[in-house]
This record gives sequence, C-alpha cells and structure tokens, in this order.
Amino acid sequence: MGTAIVLTVVVIGVILAVRSMVRDKKQGKSLQCGCDCKNCSGGCH
Repeated sequence: MGTAIVLTVVVIGVILAVRSMVRDKKQGKSLQCGCDCKNCSGGCH
C-alpha cells in the first residue's frame, strides 16, 4: 500500500512539472535562458 501511495505522489509531481513546462513554452519562456530571453545572449535560437 505504501508503494502505491508513493507512486501516486511521484506521478502527480511529474504531471505538474510537465504541465508547468508546457505553459511556460506557450508563453514564450525558455528553459535554457532561465525564462528571461530578453537578457539572453542568443543561445535560445
């Protein structure tokens, strides 16, 4: 039973992380530049 609970918590965490990354990407934020592409030296593109 404990394994199932831990697995559920991990799966929920992964889903939330992926959802956050997708939202950031749709808003034009980049993971490589720390979400501040105006100050990026051009490595994003």
